[in-house]
Amino acid sequence: MKWGLMISMTALAITMILFEWRRLSKLPKRDKVAFISLVIIAWGLSMFDLQQLPGPTTVLQAIFKPLERLLE
Repeated sequence: MKWGLMISMTALAITMILFEWRRLSKLPKRDKVAFISLVIIAWGLSMFDLQQLPGPTTVLQAIFKPLERLLE
């Protein structure tokens, strides 16, 4: 994992929350929870190295490869 990327993405997420909090303070709690949860999900996805993860085809082949012998 690249520590510089992790620190910068964390700082960016915190900065987004701090800048938007004034506007969010006037909204209901449901909107605050939705905003923070979306930021946390985006932050979590940014931690993955998506270029190195296997695609859906590779995952499906790994799942159904054992069934290939049974079906033939």
